[in-house]
Amino acid sequence: MMEVKSEEKDESNERLWSWGAGTDGQLGNGQLQDEQIPQQLSLSSHSHISSLACGAAHVIALTSGGKVLSWGRGNSGQLGHGEVVSNMLYPKAVTSLDEHFITHVSAGWSHSGFVSDTGSLFTCGDGSFGQLGHGDYASHSSPIKVSFFVDQQVAGVACGMRHSLVLLKGCLLNQVYGFGSGKRGQLGVSKDRIKSINLPKVISGFEDVEIVGIAANGDHSAALSVDGHLFTWGRGFKGFEDSHIPQSLNSTLKFTKATLGWNHGLAMTGEGEVYMLGGNHLGVLSDLHSVCQANQLTVDSREANLEKVPGLDGTKVTDIATGAEHSVLVTDNGEIKTWGWGEHGQLGLGDADDRTSPVTVRVGYDLDEAASTRVYCGSGFTFALTKF
Repeated sequence: MMEVKSEEKDESNERLWSWGAGTDGQLGNGQLQDEQIPQQLSLSSHSHISSLACGAAHVIALTSGGKVLSWGRGNSGQLGHGEVVSNMLYPKAVTSLDEHFITHVSAGWSHSGFVSDTGSLFTCGDGSFGQLGHGDYASHSSPIKVSFFVDQQVAGVACGMRHSLVLLKGCLLNQVYGFGSGKRGQLGVSKDRIKSINLPKVISGFEDVEIVGIAANGDHSAALSVDGHLFTWGRGFKGFEDSHIPQSLNSTLKFTKATLGWNHGLAMTGEGEVYMLGGNHLGVLSDLHSVCQANQLTVDSREANLEKVPGLDGTKVTDIATGAEHSVLVTDNGEIKTWGWGEHGQLGLGDADDRTSPVTVRVGYDLDEAASTRVYCGSGFTFALTKF
């Protein structure tokens, strides 16, 4: 999801934590094993991390100085380390981007995207579905500039399982593009079924709204407008039909952030309330679709798909993240809460059990000392970045 860059602050005192699936080195701790409780990583040589992006089993870190680090699974070149396509157990600099100041990164299932301060887009990794946007189906182990946008200003990129979305800067016409796999409608470029496309194609339906954020995961896509409306397309949530063009959520709520998993999504309002879209038995809060059928209710499916996350009354949420089938949030008092699929310990609760409602994670620091905490999810793992 795109986020507004805040004013630079002193980031000399920060801590990075990881937990969950680690068999590809994605936890960045030098181990090839799962961790069921948060483990603090050493930042001695990689301080000033401003944000992360987590994919299926790889992680991209962006520093406040515009540099990029990556680690985890590298079998498709998604780490961007050139000829080296092996897994990395520790953060390693993506040196081919050193001459650029990178402002935004995204990690998909096995591909990655990078946006520079000059509005250039670079991609690397698996390209077998056209998700790199280079006009072919080749894979690349180093970030390559997407020439389609050479005369335009890219604001952000969102990498899904096998597709990508791009948001351009400062324009209302032709502002969002899609490329890659489109079999579930996740490209949003045509009402007809599309197997895949390897060049960016404009997504229709946004001519009268200004989009400020995009998100992609699994076969889902989403966009957030400047006035807080949430649009989704692609694979239908909870068994509802796929949507091949963007559809606005039928809600009066105004959202400020949205994230997507494989079968669900989270959306946060400006008041710090969190709502869930879709889900399944591993992380769903209830099955509204079945309830409606059982009671023969006529409910707009796009409204029925939205449910407020329980147990948070009177608590403001400051950040959200979604993995494949688990969810994470941060409250205004610094608590991290998780729920959903827990097989790899990605909930950070010391076991491999699933949870159907948010549970507080014990992290090794005093909550009163933390100035801010941001959370990030890969398919089966979780990261937390805390500033003090």
